[in-house]
Amino acid sequence: MCSSQQADQWMLCPKCDLMTQLPELSAGNKASCPRCETTLVSSWHEPQKRPTGYALAALFMLVLANLFPFVNMHVAGLSSEITLMRIPQVMVSEDYNSLATLFMLFVQGVPAVCMVVILLLVNPVRMPLPLKRNMARVLFQIKSWGMAEIFLAGVLVSFVKLMAYGDIGIGTSFVPWCLFCMLQVRAFQCVDRRWLWARIAPVPTLPARPVPAISGLRQGLRSCHCCTAVLAADQFTCPRCGTGGYVRRRHSLQWTLALLLTSFLLYIPANLMPIMITEALGTKITSTIMAGVVLLWSEGSYPVALVIFIASIMVPSLKMLAIGWLCWDANGKGKPHQDSERMHKIYEVVEFVGRWSMIDVFVIAVLSALVRMGQLMSIYPATGALLFAMVVILTMFAAMTFDPRLTWDRVREKSIEEPSIEGK
Repeated sequence: MCSSQQADQWMLCPKCDLMTQLPELSAGNKASCPRCETTLVSSWHEPQKRPTGYALAALFMLVLANLFPFVNMHVAGLSSEITLMRIPQVMVSEDYNSLATLFMLFVQGVPAVCMVVILLLVNPVRMPLPLKRNMARVLFQIKSWGMAEIFLAGVLVSFVKLMAYGDIGIGTSFVPWCLFCMLQVRAFQCVDRRWLWARIAPVPTLPARPVPAISGLRQGLRSCHCCTAVLAADQFTCPRCGTGGYVRRRHSLQWTLALLLTSFLLYIPANLMPIMITEALGTKITSTIMAGVVLLWSEGSYPVALVIFIASIMVPSLKMLAIGWLCWDANGKGKPHQDSERMHKIYEVVEFVGRWSMIDVFVIAVLSALVRMGQLMSIYPATGALLFAMVVILTMFAAMTFDPRLTWDRVREKSIEEPSIEGK
């Protein structure tokens, strides 16, 4: 056994499972894995004050963004103005409760909850230890589902679409929403997972003396995916955070392929069925994802058409292909020494771009809420929008269930390396 102080110096890379001895970091630097370059730990100037300030400011901006009008539109003497809360209300009135729920969860609910949790955890608030543990677990599990900045991109795209029909203006709450998007992203960046868990509970003692530059799997060790503690391979429950786990995610490839297949089956009707219905002067016009791209291109909105095509057509398709390729490689079909680094980069891209496919769903949400002008023109969501949202969610789950360490398990470690240190 090694002491708790010694255990704090060691970490298994969560992406490639390489055992690394962490160096002493000065403020403003970060340590990265020498094999896959994943950031292991960051040292921030004033690690308590920074996230506190950003989170408080973000919550204040969120309140302001919900109090005042968001955007407005003027067409042929008629005007329409919406608030952020009006968007889910319109979707509920059109019997699209599921889309309204996704909007409230991903755009407002998850970011707001995360900001509150950050405030409570980084500051010395007196709470029971089990409550702190549960809050920290929830924070790191749901933070990737916050999509406030993606909704903002959808709003900007919807502006371009509506400029052909009338005058578009921003309301009082638009600027606070933009500030909220930036501040909540910054608050997440300033919270280091390892530093936060050290404030909640001490790191468990090491079950054995670790060997650097060798994978945990070959040493009979595993990493807790929640708090990064190094545990014995056969220890199911982490004594610090209470999270259960195994050396590798159980049935990772089976779960990933099942989710991938389901998303592919939904992706076909999501592209064939209309995602939006436009009613103008009593005539209803249905629009699919590709039809919307073609229309924008024909109207000369080339950058927006390209954004929608990349986010809604290319990204989901390539993401499904990439996840399938990752599973094929992890199953032992690739060349271990040549493919591991390449497959790791593919996995990082898949993990990053997956949520951005929701941009088209948010465009429809904004258009449906804003364009309500009776017989002159109204826009409604259609079934294809819900199916497409399900495709995005399922592919995100598929990426989460895939264990990236499987792509490195066939690589034989040759030399002891030191973690790289970079300034932020």
